[in-house]
Amino acid sequence: MKIELSIVMPCLNEIETIALCISKAQQFMQTHNIAGEVIIGDNGSTDGSIEKALSLGAIVVNVKEKGYGNASRGAIEAAKGEYIITADTDDSHDLLHLEQFISKLEDGYELVMGNRFKGEQRKNAMPFLHRYVGNPVLTFIGNLFFRTAIGDFHCGLRGFTKTAYKKMDLNSKGMEFASEIVVKASMLNLKITEVPTTVFAAGRTRKPHLRTFPDGWRHLRFLLLYSPKWLFLMPGMLLFLTGIVGLLLLLNSSSGTEYIRESTLILGVILFSFQFIVFFALTKIFAINHGLIPKSTNYSKLFLFFNLERGLILGGCMTVLGAVLLYYGFSSELKIESTLKLIFPAIIVVALGIQVILFSFFFSILGLVEKNKNAF
Repeated sequence: MKIELSIVMPCLNEIETIALCISKAQQFMQTHNIAGEVIIGDNGSTDGSIEKALSLGAIVVNVKEKGYGNASRGAIEAAKGEYIITADTDDSHDLLHLEQFISKLEDGYELVMGNRFKGEQRKNAMPFLHRYVGNPVLTFIGNLFFRTAIGDFHCGLRGFTKTAYKKMDLNSKGMEFASEIVVKASMLNLKITEVPTTVFAAGRTRKPHLRTFPDGWRHLRFLLLYSPKWLFLMPGMLLFLTGIVGLLLLLNSSSGTEYIRESTLILGVILFSFQFIVFFALTKIFAINHGLIPKSTNYSKLFLFFNLERGLILGGCMTVLGAVLLYYGFSSELKIESTLKLIFPAIIVVALGIQVILFSFFFSILGLVEKNKNAF
């Protein structure tokens, strides 16, 4: 019989709850007449979890590399179902009521997220910091960075198609695996939706594997690293515009030592902000070439629009223009105030021109990967 659904769960020493989780998953599939399987991605359990899972008919995949993401991927890659639903093995997810996930997947959605905030609110189901601080803040940042509209970025109960999983090319090792699924699905323009789900207090008595602050940072770090736009470009553009506006105001107001002091600050702001913008471009190209970020439809056109020759011409013109202004400022008999107001903008133009030239070479080196790919 063809497997329709695979319910996969990572596990590390969950002897207190693993039997309940497997039984509920199997009961759901029997109740709804779904041909399916339960797969446990075991991450080195030593408390009898493996034996218990096997005795209940679950498939156990032994994953040596530690981490929630590693264990999850190990189980998912062994799945034979057309649809995959992930859950935790601490009995905190409502595995008896997965019909909404199946319905949405059958409707053509490629990723179906559970939303614990829209489901039934059970007492002690989520720690205070997770419910009111960590999850809302990280969900807001994730939605802002990746233009999604997910209400619960980190619900462990989620469904997706096996085809979508292959497209996403997931590789996170730890808890940030939960964020990676949403981020990659968004970048690939997969069809995403969410359904309400109930979350229960974990059924185990031991301390949870999730660490509030270290794992919260892992999620935030992941969101930042996968969004060069918000990490580099947006702050860089804001600083650059601030510097330009400051310079224009300075040219019309200050003079003498006051001008020297303030223009030096503005010079630093403009050059510093331009570095942010350069880092954005180079980081994104590097990330795409190494498969960390999905390639956009306009990516290849970028190398046709901007190349080494055009960069050298632009940078060279800026450098020459700045040099001419510097020469005129030092050689003319202008008043000291007028000379200063000419020299500092000239320095900025020269510095930016040299950076454009250097950026063009680095850009072209990274672009060699794209050209080599297109050659085959």
